[in-house]
Amino acid sequence: MGLYTHPKQEWHAIEKNHEALKSSLSHVILIALIPAVCSFIATAYIGWNPGSGDPIYLTPQSAMFMSVGMYFGLIAGVFALAYLAYWMAKTFDAQPTFTQALELASYTATPLFMVGLAALYPVLWFIMIVGLIGLAYSVYLLYAGVPIIMNIPEEKGFIYASSMVTAGLVLLVGLMATSVILWSIGFGPMYQ
Repeated sequence: MGLYTHPKQEWHAIEKNHEALKSSLSHVILIALIPAVCSFIATAYIGWNPGSGDPIYLTPQSAMFMSVGMYFGLIAGVFALAYLAYWMAKTFDAQPTFTQALELASYTATPLFMVGLAALYPVLWFIMIVGLIGLAYSVYLLYAGVPIIMNIPEEKGFIYASSMVTAGLVLLVGLMATSVILWSIGFGPMYQ
């Protein structure tokens, strides 16, 4: 909660009391449930409203399949971002542990995962506005947290964080491309 009320102080607290890998992993596993469960409920029972016409529903089985895929994709994305942060650290004269990189990735992704609550009001314009706010705050947390968690000067932290944002966008495009490929070979949604 401190990441929302006083983020820089919270990053210092996280840096001072590094969690075990198990704690960071449990955080990611639990918080990734929010968008997966909310998307399941919205697509199977509330219906998505693309802006005009009747709401679109998925069959419960298809919605479950998509939500489970989303859940594991989100977790894989956080781990991939953590690995990239760990790997890039050497370029910026930092020597973090993988646990520190995972803390940075998981806590930075938290606002994006919280945006999943907006799926319970599945109107496209609302989801887009809330999603942009969540994305902006995640980027802010990343820029604020990199120098603290990775123990590097703020000048290098800005470039490091910018590199991570770019890597995150590449990961997002990769996840989207994987979804398109899976849909094209028969794993797409089934509508009611």
